[in-house]
Amino acid sequence: MSEPSRNYTNPRQIEAEITDLAFDGKAVGQVGGKITFFDSGLPGETVSGEITRKKARYNYARVLQVLVKSPDRISAPCPHFDICGGCTWQDLNYERQLFYKRKQVIDCLKHIGHLGDIPVDEIIGANEQFFYRNKMEFSMNSEGATGFVLGLHRRGHFDRIFNVEHCLLQSEISNQIANWFRRFVDDKKIPVYDIIDHSGFIRFLVIREGKHTNQVMLNLVTAEGEMPFKDELINKITALVPSVTTIVQNINAAKANIARGDYERILYGPGYIEEKLLDYTFRIYPNSFFQTNTFQAERLYGLIYDFLEPRKDDLLLDLYCGAGTIGICASGLVGSVIGVELEPSAIRAARENAALNNINNIAFHIDSVQDILMQKNGVLNDATCVVIDPPRAGLHPKALKRLAELAYSRLVYVSCNPATFARDAAYLVGAGYAITKITPVDMFPHTMHIELVAALKR
Repeated sequence: MSEPSRNYTNPRQIEAEITDLAFDGKAVGQVGGKITFFDSGLPGETVSGEITRKKARYNYARVLQVLVKSPDRISAPCPHFDICGGCTWQDLNYERQLFYKRKQVIDCLKHIGHLGDIPVDEIIGANEQFFYRNKMEFSMNSEGATGFVLGLHRRGHFDRIFNVEHCLLQSEISNQIANWFRRFVDDKKIPVYDIIDHSGFIRFLVIREGKHTNQVMLNLVTAEGEMPFKDELINKITALVPSVTTIVQNINAAKANIARGDYERILYGPGYIEEKLLDYTFRIYPNSFFQTNTFQAERLYGLIYDFLEPRKDDLLLDLYCGAGTIGICASGLVGSVIGVELEPSAIRAARENAALNNINNIAFHIDSVQDILMQKNGVLNDATCVVIDPPRAGLHPKALKRLAELAYSRLVYVSCNPATFARDAAYLVGAGYAITKITPVDMFPHTMHIELVAALKR
């Protein structure tokens, strides 16, 4: 670590060596022996910065200048990299991205779960490092007399949006649609939502694509009311982009700035697109959860089934099943499947997807995981193996405790948050489970996000 060596006029300015990347993507250094989290910078770099917030045990700072560059630093190809809040690791060599993602899984196991002796496999990197997303949410915001913006949030700002001309994570078709829609809204003077005073009409443009089917959905999130110039919009965009197979209006009457509505109005097509995963077909509706990286999802699911070691007499319990993709893809490997999910719309989609694929050995239940596990003589008593794919918060404490009590012989835990996984895994290990395998998967190149699959056995 380098102590301050320049005559800064601001007493909060500092100089430090970046030594690591934290789990949330922040750069880590030390200032005066105190851990400091920087908003940018790469390990091996010396930076000058400014303290932005002080805590008892650590500081936050922003980088003002990179004084010594890391050999792992590359030129980010995205024209929006300096301001976009998305691909914050795009200036880091991809092989080093994978190194630090795996390291963060190991660090979480060691420091949060106190499981330092658990081996972690090499991370499975993505073959497609750009243009891999099958869903993009473009925010819109009125800028008063100067017009409006359609794009993504500026780095570190929830209320500031910039116009995206060319995003490298979405397809060229999606870029084409976003730029066309911006011009259409401008030409027609359609009122754009203001995220501060909540006036205006158009809130979000959400584009979903079937990477294997080439079907495209436009999901327009709006305030109450009919979509202006609906027929002209449909005719022009489907002529420009014939792969647009459906357009849906999501009506959101609330003041919450979220990219989903209270109800939907189908403007064109069936109201859904279809996508393939491991030779199964899935219908994706505007608000359906579906893995955002189709190609890596197939590799992730392959790991799940390898770790599960399924048998033809197994009853597989699929917890937090969402639209049923994991259970449906596993249905041919086991005797039967039970899926559990609290969101009714997800279960409706799961049942429809099972019927679409002519699967008869799967059943879905609308319930919270903790409540259904607590049932003494419930539907889950005969389960022989379990797949758990919880949200970022991990397992509910009651669900975790009951899962340990039920003592299923084989568990596969899928996590998008190594910190909460390490916490839950430590509890299960204390209850008699052994972690036999952990493999990280890079679902989101150029971001700090990490997915992992772990096998646990009694």
